[in-house]
Amino acid sequence: MIDTLEYNSERPKLIIPEYGRHIQKMVDYAISIENKEERNKVAQSIIGVMGNLNPHLRDVPDFQHKLWDQLFIISDFKLDVNSPYPKPTKELLAERPERLEYPQNHPKYRFYGNNIKRMIDVCVGWEEGDLKDALKFTIANHMKKSYLNWNKDTVEDEVIFNHLFELSDGKINLARFDEDLAESKNLVRSKPTNKNVRNSGSRKHHSKGRSKKRY
Repeated sequence: MIDTLEYNSERPKLIIPEYGRHIQKMVDYAISIENKEERNKVAQSIIGVMGNLNPHLRDVPDFQHKLWDQLFIISDFKLDVNSPYPKPTKELLAERPERLEYPQNHPKYRFYGNNIKRMIDVCVGWEEGDLKDALKFTIANHMKKSYLNWNKDTVEDEVIFNHLFELSDGKINLARFDEDLAESKNLVRSKPTNKNVRNSGSRKHHSKGRSKKRY
């Protein structure tokens, strides 16, 4: 009785553990069948069981194609059956994806973020006119808001103009305009203090007590 026990450490490694040991044994059995017609029938049955184990994938496009690919992968590409889809290869599965090129941006003023530089580049490419001037001040106001969120202090418009002039390589100069940016208090909302929150809750509590009727 003890001799028939199997331990996971003694069993072969599961190629796709999500399908479990029974599917792996069914695939191994299909590989051992010599008659190809019988092997095709068993493969179809295995595909049906695999589909029942993943009912949430029935609405996924090419669901059957995915199951057949996984069947060949579980068999270590040793299963010789007629598939309705091209049989995958071990080389294709082992092929490493191409390396993604991540943007290596190291802005001088990081508190503005990378999107500001992109917005500036777009603005520089626009034709001169009222629309471009409006975009310049929109960018400058956003820069001022980002600066205030980072510094939590006031900032002169001249500082923002100088930063914008520098980031645009001298192509955007708002210092020549006789127009100011939005006020700091309008760009950054002040959060209520704990004291105000407690007082507000206290007022609600007392008002609730006063409105209570006594009979």
